[in-house]
Amino acid sequence: MLTRDATTTLTEQLAERYAERIRARLLAPGARLPSVRDCAQRHGVSPHTVVAAYDQLLAQGLIEARRQRGFFVRAAAPPAAPARPAHTATGGESRPIAPVDATALIRSMFHHPGARASPGLGTLPPEWLDLPLLGSALRRVIQGERLAGHALHYGDPAGDGRLRAALSHRLADLGIAAGPAQIVTTLGATQALDIVSRTLLAPGDAVLVDEPGWAVEFARLAQLGMRVLPVPRGADGPDLDVMRRLIEAHRPRLYVTVSVLHNPTGSTLSLAQAHRVLTLAQAHDFHVVEDDTYAWLAPLNAPRLSTLDGLQRSIYISGFSKILTPGWRVGFIAAPPTLVQRLVDVKLLSSLTTPALTEQAVAVCLEQGALRRHAERVAARLGTARVRSIDLAQQHGCTLATPPQGLFAWVDTGVDTDRLALALLDDGWLIAPGSLFHATRRPSMLMRINVATSQDVAFWRALAHRRAELQRRGPRS
Repeated sequence: MLTRDATTTLTEQLAERYAERIRARLLAPGARLPSVRDCAQRHGVSPHTVVAAYDQLLAQGLIEARRQRGFFVRAAAPPAAPARPAHTATGGESRPIAPVDATALIRSMFHHPGARASPGLGTLPPEWLDLPLLGSALRRVIQGERLAGHALHYGDPAGDGRLRAALSHRLADLGIAAGPAQIVTTLGATQALDIVSRTLLAPGDAVLVDEPGWAVEFARLAQLGMRVLPVPRGADGPDLDVMRRLIEAHRPRLYVTVSVLHNPTGSTLSLAQAHRVLTLAQAHDFHVVEDDTYAWLAPLNAPRLSTLDGLQRSIYISGFSKILTPGWRVGFIAAPPTLVQRLVDVKLLSSLTTPALTEQAVAVCLEQGALRRHAERVAARLGTARVRSIDLAQQHGCTLATPPQGLFAWVDTGVDTDRLALALLDDGWLIAPGSLFHATRRPSMLMRINVATSQDVAFWRALAHRRAELQRRGPRS
């Protein structure tokens, strides 16, 4: 919020607020700024103050004025100014940032400890995690006889043997037969996806992805020079007619999918669709990368491609950031035996090895059954939170695009959620607008909410208020 008792003027505060967003690419090049009238109403200042603030941004080369159209972020903004704390004008708490592109969505995960958890968050709230479990597992490893091996040497390039053995047992519970020699540990599931991509793809290769899907994966593949081919994702899986046409036209090398508790829709692949996907992969000679990031929040018997395929065409990826702690960065790949050494070679080039200390701590959590019990408690708590969050959404005029499951719900707000995200930012609320989950950005009335962090009625009241404002002003004001 702008404040009149700050050491800087309202004009300077407003200009700095937009300058921060532009330099951090939270307002993308070409994005239209609010009209003078809209901006004045939104921030409770006079039109003269807005004009003066926009003049400062023009002088800094951050925006440009287009006759009879308004003010827009310049296509090539000047380099970022020296970093400065993201405080309010009075030096108070940090403000959240709006996730208007994939990198901003990542930055939103690094919120200040103790800050208000927002509905756009992609992880469980910290207070839902089991800190005593983490501490106990670390103490058991540190007090063990093999501490010197962890502290004084690089670990096994494929990953800690104790963890890989524990993961093999975990995969067996899911119906996936994979011995420890088929498992490669990674710095989280994100590095696992990167290692697989760098192992199997070359710039210019085509990759099938779900749409909507994970914005970070779209951006990562595009940065590697891949051709991203979106396949519409329905309640029971991908649109197979579209998939067949894309396969015939582009001969993809990979299909990357979240088959269970899909992000952002929460849907799970049906058994029939899973069989058809694997048939297409076999017929057209491509691999299927199954990202099972939310495995611990899903039933053991949920249809998984790697269970049906037996790790022939499929490559299974998962991790522990969404259930245990994001700070340890422990993930893994389970792959066909013929691919394992190639994956290890790419891992060596990117990170040498992975930390054996935290990998052994995760192994302890798995071996003792503590992680399973923790996951059961989280799933039960999530069920209660889901009921409350969905009830609040519906009370405040939103509808569900798909039946909610797992951590997320895919919610229809009735207005452009890019505009809604920026409006709610001024109220201190972070949302994940639907446009972020498309390979080619386009307006959307949908948003992804985290049901664990969407239980505050104050958020839904703010959303209803901002939505009503946007509806009064029309689509382009």
